[in-house]
Amino acid sequence: MVDHSQLPHEALAMPVTGVSVDYPNGHQVPAHSHPRAQLIYATSGVLLVETAAGRWVIPPTRGVWVQAGVEHALRIRGKACMRSLFVSPDAIDGLPTGNCVIDVSPLLRELILAATQVPAQYTADSRDGRLMRFLLDELCSLPVLPFHLPWPEDERIARVCVALTQHPALAGGAEHWADRLAMSPKTFHRRFLASTGITFGRWRQQARLLLSLEALAEGQPVLHVALQHGYESQSAFAAAFRRQFGVAPSSFYT
Repeated sequence: MVDHSQLPHEALAMPVTGVSVDYPNGHQVPAHSHPRAQLIYATSGVLLVETAAGRWVIPPTRGVWVQAGVEHALRIRGKACMRSLFVSPDAIDGLPTGNCVIDVSPLLRELILAATQVPAQYTADSRDGRLMRFLLDELCSLPVLPFHLPWPEDERIARVCVALTQHPALAGGAEHWADRLAMSPKTFHRRFLASTGITFGRWRQQARLLLSLEALAEGQPVLHVALQHGYESQSAFAAAFRRQFGVAPSSFYT
């Protein structure tokens, strides 16, 4: 396996380089950072990227942009064929300015795959150099997608979030968790919103839907996934899933 925290090509002067690594199901990459921005993309499997500020779930056709110097860890669900780009912050104007999930169009996908075949050292006026320039242009026009789960800095609120990500079907509402933290529901709602930027109800729904992508990637039946993630029926899960991602759960990976 490649140690992604110590990639020798990152010391080179090239504005963008590509790396190809395959990971087995369940593999974990410990927290690390890079001196360059990284576009993390997998042609198969689901990647979970965790930072101190939030978590991203990345199915195929999506990628996550991680800013230079941001510490992040990876978890793999399903066999993942990961294809990463490492981009100098000053490579081109218009690159994403924050950590985010982006749509990987068919064109961008092919450019990423081609970039991983380019030698670490290339010249700007060569075919490889022109390909990399085209790739950089594409990176400047990427739509940001709703695959981010903000993570609270408040330690007490974070305990609730940990419980809900470990057991997404837990039924207790805000009043239940407020009681567990010995605070009023009003205080709980206020602190949750201040710490995550979204309401408790919206956060829990987003967590359930994002976590469900892992189970769907493993080929689990949609009804089973729905029940395991807190939905009373397959139809209720499918409706929420379609509102969030624009497609039905059964067709998300097709």
